[in-house]
Amino acid sequence: MEKPLIRTIDKYLTNIIIALDAILDNKVRGLLTSLGIIFGVASVITMLAIGKGAETTILDQLKLLGSNNIIITPAVKQVEESINEDDLAKSDKKHYSPGLTLADAASIESIVPHVDFVSPEIIIETTVIHSGLRRSAKLVGIDQNYWAIRENSLKMGSYFSYTHFKDALPVCIIGSEIQTKFFTGEDPIGKQIKCGKLWLTVIGVLTKQNITSENIKSLGIRDYNMDIYTPISAMLIRYKHRGLVTPEKVMTMSRGSRFFSIEADEEQSSVDENYHQLDQIVVHVADNKHISTISEVIKRMLERRHYKVIDFEISIPEQLIQQEQKAKRLFNIVLGAIASISLLVGGIGVMNIMLASVLDRFKEIGIRQSIGATRQDISMQFVAEAVIITITGGCIGILLGIILSTGIEKSTGIATIITYSSVIISFIVSVAVGLVFGIYPARKAALQDPVALLRYE
Repeated sequence: MEKPLIRTIDKYLTNIIIALDAILDNKVRGLLTSLGIIFGVASVITMLAIGKGAETTILDQLKLLGSNNIIITPAVKQVEESINEDDLAKSDKKHYSPGLTLADAASIESIVPHVDFVSPEIIIETTVIHSGLRRSAKLVGIDQNYWAIRENSLKMGSYFSYTHFKDALPVCIIGSEIQTKFFTGEDPIGKQIKCGKLWLTVIGVLTKQNITSENIKSLGIRDYNMDIYTPISAMLIRYKHRGLVTPEKVMTMSRGSRFFSIEADEEQSSVDENYHQLDQIVVHVADNKHISTISEVIKRMLERRHYKVIDFEISIPEQLIQQEQKAKRLFNIVLGAIASISLLVGGIGVMNIMLASVLDRFKEIGIRQSIGATRQDISMQFVAEAVIITITGGCIGILLGIILSTGIEKSTGIATIITYSSVIISFIVSVAVGLVFGIYPARKAALQDPVALLRYE
């Protein structure tokens, strides 16, 4: 039983060796045959790397914005269009909006279903000073829900406690870049840093977030690593409370310029004034299948609370990113199809050159058959040649694809990620091309009449 198996293995090895010798005797022809496979596989590797890089970039963007989030921002210059001049003439009532407030955030969290957390934020530009160093940064007032939505982790120290919020204590948590720039070589916990006119005590430092300049520009976000966070109660009491009604603002309101008034004269109205108490409300939804419905409910609720004044904007980052992902996926499919076409062209090239090789080697085929080689042996020899050529081309193509992917990332800044699956797929495809496009030339060679082949000149 073992001897027939050994003979079969020997026969296969002999045919493979003969095929390898034939390739080595015609190195230039072998190289030209494999060129299509080389560039085809390199294209597939590169396109898959670009596609994986785009997918990873989009997932990173989604993490930065927060999954299942609805973001509400103020629109200071928004003009109400639902009331026309006729309606205005019939009514003596003025339509004012208090802007986005903590009460809005509390109402959304308590009334709207399927909402896990609501995180109000106040953001102000300030000057940061410590140990003789000075630079501008953003001071962000937050509540206890901020960390649940953003999922920021601490590198050292602690988060804000209930007491920090209740007593509006002058404490802060700093981003990693703030620590790097202002507390080089020292432990910042317990130290004080001046933000604007007040000194805040550092109680925590956040881990560094991977935020690129491209993400900052495309997503319209800030560099969270350069932020300083303080309790929102401390922000309102110790810094600026834009929603606070003062005698001066009451006088301004009487002239129709405080808050948003539909009766305000455009030349006198201070529409650029930010009267909103909050700069942003982030609503975290339990299940993203409800996100569109919830955003509509929030819109209607805020319209009623703001007396029909649309001075807010609602955006759903996940939907925007999904649209971007869909566009990139379509782009990657097109590029993948182009790469696959190049592989198909390469396979046809292999078949053409192998057919030409069969015509050039009629005499050799006839001699092999006359000394005992079967049609199966002849067929196996030419299939082995095609497979060896395509495997070699596939390996070179994989190496070239890795070089191209790395070069694209370094020269253009486009993220490329080469995965093991893309390499394995490319290798399998190159072997399959050799088998598929090598069978026809092999059968053509095997079916020749040995007598006619020996007479062939």
